[in-house]
Amino acid sequence: MIVTLIIICEVGFWVLLAAGLATRYLLKMPRLGLAILLCEPLLEVLLLVVTAVDLKNGADPSWKHGLAAVYIGYTVGHGHRTVKWLDGHAAHRFNGTPVPRPPRHGWPRARHEGEVWLGTLVAAAVASGLLLLAKWYVDDPGRTGSLDSWMYTAWRAAGIHGLIALSYTLFPKRVPAPGPGERDDERPRDLTKL
Repeated sequence: MIVTLIIICEVGFWVLLAAGLATRYLLKMPRLGLAILLCEPLLEVLLLVVTAVDLKNGADPSWKHGLAAVYIGYTVGHGHRTVKWLDGHAAHRFNGTPVPRPPRHGWPRARHEGEVWLGTLVAAAVASGLLLLAKWYVDDPGRTGSLDSWMYTAWRAAGIHGLIALSYTLFPKRVPAPGPGERDDERPRDLTKL
């Protein structure tokens, strides 16, 4: 039941996102579109409640409950950024605004990667908090061992992502040299040389 609900929440996320963006840009009703987009966190609340009820009814904590916690953590850590990015692409497609692209070179790229990594840290912290609450709620260390492995998985993913983000700081990508016929003042500045 929990896995089915996670799938329903993921599909619901994309359906609500598409409905919200379509309402904002195709129907030209930005307030209603925003209201639809703001309904997305209700899916995670539903998943959290159903998971808690499942544990309360005596279900053994398993990988399903760990997956639910990690899914909720990911949504909290990266959901807003994902919605904002897709909203920017919809605004580009329907309103002609510039395409939202992350910086490609130097310190701006490193800063961007660091901000994305902070979302992963938030995701790991939220997932760990939910898993600790589940362990406290069940109050039987013999039954909650699988939840510990999910905490380890969340923090391992955050650590690997942190190393990748750090690599952008330690080895910033330089702006390529101007091509033939391209003036230097037409290109973005390499902020690593400042």
